[in-house]
Amino acid sequence: MYAQVIVDIAVSEVDRLFTYRVPAGMSVSPGWRVRVPFGPARKEGWVLGLSDTADLPDERIRDIEARLEDYPALPPALIALAKHIAARYGCPMSAALRLMIPAEMRRERVKVKTETVAVAAVPPEALAAYRDGLSKRLLRKRMALTLLMDGEPHSLAELRDLVREPREVVDALQSEGMVRVYERETLRAPHPLPQAGTTAPEPTEDQRDAMEELDQAFARLRRAGQPGAQPLRPSDRRFLLYGVTGSGKTEVYMHAAEACLSAGRGVILLVPEIALTGQMVDWFRARFGDETAILHSRLSAGERYDEWRRIRRGDARLVIGARSAVFAPVENLGAILIDEEHEPSYLNEHSPQYDARDIAAWRADAENALCVMGSATPSIYAFAMARRGDYTLLELRTRANGLPLPDISVVDMRQELRMGNRDIFSAALRDRLVETVESGQQAILFLNRRGYAPGLTCRACGLTVRCSACDVAMTYHRSDDTLRCHYCGQIQPAPRVCPECGSQSIRPVGIGTERVEEEVRRLLPRARTIRMDLDTTRGKDAHYELINAFRSRQAQVLIGTQMIAKGLDFPNVTLVGAVLADLSLNLPDYRSAERTFQLLVQVAGRAGRAGLPGHVIIQTYKPEHYALRAAATQDYRLYFEDEFQRRRAGLYPPFTILARFLIEGRDQQQTMSVANDLKARTEALVKASGHTRRLLTIRADHAPIQFIDGQYRAHTFMKWLAHPDSEALLAQLQPLTAEAPKGCRVTLEINPATLA
Repeated sequence: MYAQVIVDIAVSEVDRLFTYRVPAGMSVSPGWRVRVPFGPARKEGWVLGLSDTADLPDERIRDIEARLEDYPALPPALIALAKHIAARYGCPMSAALRLMIPAEMRRERVKVKTETVAVAAVPPEALAAYRDGLSKRLLRKRMALTLLMDGEPHSLAELRDLVREPREVVDALQSEGMVRVYERETLRAPHPLPQAGTTAPEPTEDQRDAMEELDQAFARLRRAGQPGAQPLRPSDRRFLLYGVTGSGKTEVYMHAAEACLSAGRGVILLVPEIALTGQMVDWFRARFGDETAILHSRLSAGERYDEWRRIRRGDARLVIGARSAVFAPVENLGAILIDEEHEPSYLNEHSPQYDARDIAAWRADAENALCVMGSATPSIYAFAMARRGDYTLLELRTRANGLPLPDISVVDMRQELRMGNRDIFSAALRDRLVETVESGQQAILFLNRRGYAPGLTCRACGLTVRCSACDVAMTYHRSDDTLRCHYCGQIQPAPRVCPECGSQSIRPVGIGTERVEEEVRRLLPRARTIRMDLDTTRGKDAHYELINAFRSRQAQVLIGTQMIAKGLDFPNVTLVGAVLADLSLNLPDYRSAERTFQLLVQVAGRAGRAGLPGHVIIQTYKPEHYALRAAATQDYRLYFEDEFQRRRAGLYPPFTILARFLIEGRDQQQTMSVANDLKARTEALVKASGHTRRLLTIRADHAPIQFIDGQYRAHTFMKWLAHPDSEALLAQLQPLTAEAPKGCRVTLEINPATLA
């Protein structure tokens, strides 16, 4: 028997199948991970096929050395998905296969955890007779035997609660034939299991309609494989669940999950932020118990490995996690649910640069499952697809508890300046914040910028301190009086005088979450605050602990960036303040208005979710902007029509595809030379294809941020007409990234999350 193996080396030169002999007595099948000789070294690889014959002479074929697990790591569906990713994103097959397993499984960097246990080796009555015959001075033995008489295995940790040095005791009992000692696998659990057994509330009329629509879709899937069944359309599998904040989208997800699990099928639920994962896990595990597994990057290596193995063994059929959970080894998949589908965090910016939403839709089609995407502020692309009929639109128009949406007030900060108010809080927000805290309720203050201020600027000469390795200003953090680069991570003490002119007039300019926290403490010295941003959530369970602390009312004010803007449910929050709503509007990105609208509507939805009415105050210097006007009325369709027409006129996605070659290197002249060469080669390829009209724009230029972490950056920017021909041509460009000269790294980005 011969095996076709992909060796785990992610370079194009070895991106092909290699033939190895399966030794006598070894059993493997596609999906198995193996160790093989490769040149003079030993490498890991994946078995992708088997055959009885080989095209090479037998003396040139080497043996597989070992299996790395005692089960195939990848089910057939994930092998097919890896092949799709390699073809779609033009990456080596081994790079696609790596996505399917925890990174620590490679090179055996994580092991199965075991614990020592003891169990009775003789009947309970024999054990009791032996215990009763022991001298009363042998108290430790007697106590250990009392515990072991139930016939169940008990760990040394359990025995340690009763006796000192339990290993010594059980070893002695084993030598006397009374007990058996062995090693047992133990799983590392990411979160304690919450109290189970919660029941579903009575659905609203809109929820019931959405649930019935999904039930009908599951019925169509069951009939799809039967003789004479009608072929399914994309809209039969793909759904957009559009519901206002607080409308109960999570209950619809739970209904879909319950339908899948009761039919013996698996479910994947994707969430955009790790901050949301703990809350979702608590809700789902309270409903579905230990069948729920968690996958995200904040788990320890051991926890992620154990959760992955629980899924692979079929012990957990409901998976909740961030972007990479779309690759969970769930067999007999019934549905992939995507919460907050509009979030850019579903785009993976590292190679291969996949979009988890596209992967979910492809996987659902391939495995005869549903793909349900939900949001209160759907992406322009998703809503356009629903309006066109490619997705089925499910709509939740009112809050699940019957309460109204919060009132929203827009404050013109230009008018505040004219009235002499130079504080970061308007008079309206300041007064409402004091009233909220004094009445025993809670408030959220949102500002999508961490740190104390976005920079230190000299008022004498105008210098702004910039990072020496990046083309950006350094952010000032007052908590430790440092300047930090949020791109490369460089940290330096904040200067007392201007490094350019020596003036002492160097001051923080602008505001960040630290500054907001300081102002709240000055305004409300007795109020307790929690700040959630990247600086306060670096710890393993920091998101979970901070959210639970605020929910249990250990603080009155929550201050944070976009990680607090969506999905979280705090019943006692009655006030939300958007401190500076213009920040995301000023980004040089065609999606800046969309991002602003989404953030404001999402954060506004945190207010008034229980019995008390909610109020939202949006502070802005651009109250006339269409995105802010639509956010103030929470009118998604009004916003969609404005934005859709703007993109049509400007030829932006979804009408076009934006792509670029990003070139990074130590030599600025070389990076620009590579950018110009890629421009010329792209133009030649398009001309040869006969589809010149598909390429609307192409230019080679410096990237907007010209260097990061000491690497110069150039790009070849392209705008393509949205068309299958364009996608085919873009796929042909991928191999050019492997031909970069030494010292340069080239990445092809398609509709990237940022063009910085």
